[in-house]
Amino acid sequence: MLACKNLTTEYRINPVGMDVKRPRFSWQLLSDKNGTVQQSYRVVVRSEEATVWDTDSVVSDKSVLVEYGGEPLEKSSRYRVEVSIQDNHGDTANTDGIFETGLLSHEGFIADWITHTLEDEEEACPVFTRTFELEKKIAAGRIYSTALGVYELALNDRRVGNEFFAPGWTSYRHRLQYQTYDVTGLLRKENTLNITVGNGWYKGVLGFAEGKNFYGDRAAILVQLQITYDDGTEDVIVSDESWTCSTGSIRYSEIYHGETIDAGFIDDECLPVKKYNHPKDILKAQECEPVCIVKRVAAVELIHTPAGETVIDFGQNLTGFVEVTADCSNGTEIIVRHAEVLDKHGNFYVENLRTARCTDRFICSGEGDTFAPHFTFHGFRYIAVDGLGESPDLSSFTGCVLHTDMEQTGSFSCSHDMVNQLQHNIEWGQRGNFLDVPTDCPQRDERLGWTGDAQVFARTAAHNMNVALFFAKWLRDLSAEQTPEQGVPHVIPNILGDSQGAAAWGDAAAIIPWTMYLCYGDTRLLEEQYESMRGWVEYIRSQAGDTNLWQTGFQFGDWLALDKEEGSGPIGATDRYFVASAFYAYSTDLVRRAAEVLGHEDDYKTYTDLHNAIVKSFQREYVTETGRLVSETQTACILSLHFGLVEKKHRPRIIKTLKTNLLNHKNHLVTGFVGTPYICNTLSENGLHDLAGKLLLKTDYPSWLYAVTMGATTIWERWNGILPNGDFETAQMNSFNHYAYGSIGDWLYRKVAGIDCIEPGYRKLRIAPQFVMGITSAKGTLKTMYGVVASSWSCENGTINVDIEIPANCSAVMKLPEKLDEITVGSGSHHFSYPTDTDLEIPKYTMDSTLAEILDAPGAADVLEKIMPGFVGSHFLGFMKAMSLEQLSVLPTGPDRNDLNSALSQLNQIKP
Repeated sequence: MLACKNLTTEYRINPVGMDVKRPRFSWQLLSDKNGTVQQSYRVVVRSEEATVWDTDSVVSDKSVLVEYGGEPLEKSSRYRVEVSIQDNHGDTANTDGIFETGLLSHEGFIADWITHTLEDEEEACPVFTRTFELEKKIAAGRIYSTALGVYELALNDRRVGNEFFAPGWTSYRHRLQYQTYDVTGLLRKENTLNITVGNGWYKGVLGFAEGKNFYGDRAAILVQLQITYDDGTEDVIVSDESWTCSTGSIRYSEIYHGETIDAGFIDDECLPVKKYNHPKDILKAQECEPVCIVKRVAAVELIHTPAGETVIDFGQNLTGFVEVTADCSNGTEIIVRHAEVLDKHGNFYVENLRTARCTDRFICSGEGDTFAPHFTFHGFRYIAVDGLGESPDLSSFTGCVLHTDMEQTGSFSCSHDMVNQLQHNIEWGQRGNFLDVPTDCPQRDERLGWTGDAQVFARTAAHNMNVALFFAKWLRDLSAEQTPEQGVPHVIPNILGDSQGAAAWGDAAAIIPWTMYLCYGDTRLLEEQYESMRGWVEYIRSQAGDTNLWQTGFQFGDWLALDKEEGSGPIGATDRYFVASAFYAYSTDLVRRAAEVLGHEDDYKTYTDLHNAIVKSFQREYVTETGRLVSETQTACILSLHFGLVEKKHRPRIIKTLKTNLLNHKNHLVTGFVGTPYICNTLSENGLHDLAGKLLLKTDYPSWLYAVTMGATTIWERWNGILPNGDFETAQMNSFNHYAYGSIGDWLYRKVAGIDCIEPGYRKLRIAPQFVMGITSAKGTLKTMYGVVASSWSCENGTINVDIEIPANCSAVMKLPEKLDEITVGSGSHHFSYPTDTDLEIPKYTMDSTLAEILDAPGAADVLEKIMPGFVGSHFLGFMKAMSLEQLSVLPTGPDRNDLNSALSQLNQIKP
């Protein structure tokens, strides 16, 4: 049986208020037959009056991003889409949906910008009001609105929509979104429309230095209500000087500092408004999903701290706010402060918030109140509450989780509980920071769209959630802020001022569009961002000149790496210009590939030649004739291998150097923001997958699981944000919800679960799961544009079981664990079961085990004495106890490796 499901228009189901003039349609095939492929499709688009596009029957397997090719779409119009398909088995199916256009152009706005005449601009939020009467029966009502600030609509005392922080954060000088709301069901004969505006990102406090008014110093609105009556006539109510303005219950609001709400406040004074001069030609319809409350989290524990604070734990570090229900006397003030962690004594810890006050104040009306902020958000797990006594009712508090309302598309789980918690932390790190822009952190006085964080995490983000629209919107702002003279700013939108672009950060301009192309097969986005990609490479070329090496200006290097040189601060030991030149080569290669995909033949040749020249210059500068790197750090090895910057003959030496470096660090990574995203993929792709698995499963500092052992529920900014003794590494730059190191999630999906794409958009897949010693089963799922891919495996009791699910209209090349041959399969379910000689149960002792660990076991000394006579009792033992067996094996006078392996077999048979 064949079904046609999940019809989307520009990635959305039944979108309203869309300004895309040539929308694209996607659908998925569901079939109970294996090997199902679409043979033909037909798409029909109808307006209320006529058919505007009919493809007739098209012989094609294309089912993703099929572009509209009919008559020009009309503004503020609803269209019905009908799709019918036939597959290779002769089965047919159909589906339908709708989409509705917005104003299609800023010229559709006949409203005026208006602002208030309040004196107290900096404190209470202005409320703009318009009353009106309607005499006829209403068929439809649409509000098209935006603001300078962040706004909420209410019509007849009912909140309009469920969005927060509209119109969103864009490069306001170049681009400003407007929203479309269906208010048909809220209109009546007598109506009152209210619009409350907060400072938000437009004019509120932002950045490290508590600056404000980055884009302007006046809150303003632009509103257009279009009403269609049953008789076909229309009315339009617009923002103009007929509106009034007052203040409401929101007496103070700042994103960093919190909100004050006085439920009993009534402002009887209605002041006039005035027109405001602000451009309309920057207006764009909402481009990605809005920020919404996506989850509600119950409070789990009431804590009385040693310092006497009343603290409530929500059990999860989250981004959003707390909804408080209270039945208190009039004038009672409830104060809610927010924090991510408690200190080692169990007290409320806020030093890492820096200047952000993160405090909400609620003043009760005496009539039973439910409070929630409107225009602020906090990063927190704990709240400290004042005003409700020492034992408030936990049920009165609900954590409201806010982020861009992206569909969750991926999941990963395995037999290892700590790895499952790591995956949980990665997902919650994404939830906490994908709030309209990809912020670095949600809690302190920063919360900025750092380009470096975004690019290192982009592939992992696309596994977890559908981020196509999220990144498309943000990349348009990146393009708008980019200049030939300074490249790409460090943060997007840019509120930090002019600065020269830096490697790995500015490379977001090339890396993210290419990543989105791989994940969604979206050539339109690639084309749209192509000039930005190209412009970034040309900016670097202007800095590099004829040397073809980027060796100028400020660079972040391998930010927060642990292999620091003296005086290097947060920058690791890897030469920063080595990093810059490596990324110059990488971005040039991506532009070259994009040019090939888009058919820009001259550019393809130009950037192929440039890429070859950069690689040759890189090799002359940073690689000796014998293959030794000038900088032999983990990150230098990783970038050289992963970006293909060294000759094939030199790769074995660099792989050995990387392995030795890891061994010298007892198989721990010491990489920062630049090296960490690629380390495990690089190891797996160069014959060291077992070592990548060891890195994953390390639980001591520094490692991914160290934070898990310390109780983390999100990813930390620093590997050692909390030290083993409970102290904090620092207060000034120590976020506990900072997603960059969550980039390991890409490796979990692509290497452990084994789900990867051969063709962009996952039309053709590669399924090649790889075992990890210490993990006996794993499963990954990914909802692609074609449907759900699933890959699960187990290796237990001498048997390997692998189960694969391939969506209809797709195929996969499979490489089964412990098998040499690849096989190609079509869609459907595929099960494989076969014996193995490998037992994945992790042994107690391995070559990574230290002498100190081994000597704790009864009888271990006797085993070691056989292979190293006289050593156990010698004076050398004391300072060598910290060495692993691997390190002993490479000592000139150390034991033979075969003898050590024999000893390990005996040691692992010792009963505890």
